[in-house]
Amino acid sequence: MVADFGARGLPLAEIYDARASIFAPCALGGVVNDETIPRLRVEIVAGAANNQLLEARHGDALAAHGVLYAPDYVANAGGVINGTTELLGWDAESARGKVHAIYDTLLEIFAAADSAGTTPARAADALAERRIEEARAARAAN
Repeated sequence: MVADFGARGLPLAEIYDARASIFAPCALGGVVNDETIPRLRVEIVAGAANNQLLEARHGDALAAHGVLYAPDYVANAGGVINGTTELLGWDAESARGKVHAIYDTLLEIFAAADSAGTTPARAADALAERRIEEARAARAAN
């Protein structure tokens, strides 16, 4: 990124203090925690790492710190979708459509969080739980 786009590299110890639009944890979980949240100078946390929040309460802490969080299991669902394409018998176009729908799902989560006065992490959990219950009910009906 430094060579190709002129980005400024930082030592690992300084990444949480960098002023940026987005902090994207993409390789290591648990990096959003009590020590790092106060240091973040970003608008959004959205990355591809699993379990970015060390504890679920850190979703609330991000919101209190004024940072929008794109819940990890939503933002990086494309990997799961791609990985299960063959297993579920989806064609490539169907899989691409599901990956593109992640954007709309995130917007739905952000709107639900705003409407309910909660955090995106809690709204995402509620949406996931609702979808799981709907799938169980549909399966039981068959």
